[in-house]
Amino acid sequence: MSLFFGFAVYFMIWWIGLFAVLPFGIKRSQEEAGDVVPGSEPGAPESVNFKKVLVINTILATVLFATYYWLRQSGFSLTELPFPGPR
Repeated sequence: MSLFFGFAVYFMIWWIGLFAVLPFGIKRSQEEAGDVVPGSEPGAPESVNFKKVLVINTILATVLFATYYWLRQSGFSLTELPFPGPR
């Protein structure tokens, strides 16, 4: 695997994972807090700790990429999985 390909895969895992991790740590909406900022959606979060979200996402992406890299280097193939049916 080339360095560029590895970086591209890591970036895709990180970016997709960001949308999964983004809601972590959101406790209540602006409407629930009673402090709706004019011009914003009442269901928008009251506050978000982006530093925490980015750290969690980076750790998750690194673990997933390491697993992907290990599987790719080990020579594992989907044809090795025991699916029922004729071969």
